[in-house]
Amino acid sequence: MSDILLEVKDFNVILDGSPIISDLDFSLNEGEFLTILGPNGSGKTVLLRSLLGLVPHSGQLNWHRKPRIGYLPQGLNQMSVRDMPLTVKDFFSLKKLKSAEVTAILSLVGLENAVMNKKAGYLSGGEFQRMLVAWVLASQPNILFLDEPTAAVDIAGGETIYSLLKDIWKRQNLTILNVTHDLNIVYAHSTHVLCLSRFGHRCHGVPKEILTPDVLNGIYGADVKFYTHKGV
Repeated sequence: MSDILLEVKDFNVILDGSPIISDLDFSLNEGEFLTILGPNGSGKTVLLRSLLGLVPHSGQLNWHRKPRIGYLPQGLNQMSVRDMPLTVKDFFSLKKLKSAEVTAILSLVGLENAVMNKKAGYLSGGEFQRMLVAWVLASQPNILFLDEPTAAVDIAGGETIYSLLKDIWKRQNLTILNVTHDLNIVYAHSTHVLCLSRFGHRCHGVPKEILTPDVLNGIYGADVKFYTHKGV
């Protein structure tokens, strides 16, 4: 996991005249599970969308190899499509995959083939998130951009989704760039963490090495309960 996939230097994002990200430097190696951590309003989603070219930015953004990016944005859930007569099969129709290919990708995320004819809006929160992960994987990406992929499910469901993602990450040799504000996700599933903060504090490295109580207090601007974890 030593080959650099992405280098970011002197990276800046200004929106409506306000600096959101200033002079950010970090790199992403192939095979990393990098989590962007920070409180609300620290620029996590803005950074992710900037790396995708969806938000204007300045500075250096160097891909060492051409990425095939699968993007799972924030805010998608079964309730947002409940009024649409879309089945799971309909979701995959634009991918132009054979039925057997769709069945295989659904199986990869733990969904039975019978789910194909269900209306997407009436899946459970966990089933819907699994379907979205399958939809992203159907494009055969080598890097996943995930923005709060478990925001619409409960704690137990979220842990299941992340365990699934970690298993797929290992089996398919993916690189993952994940946005969250949940410290437990960082410790349990990430190889590296990039911290952002509205208070100017930053950190980048292996979670169990750099996430000290002082660093966390600086990132969140308040006392944070600190626990020791074994990490990945």
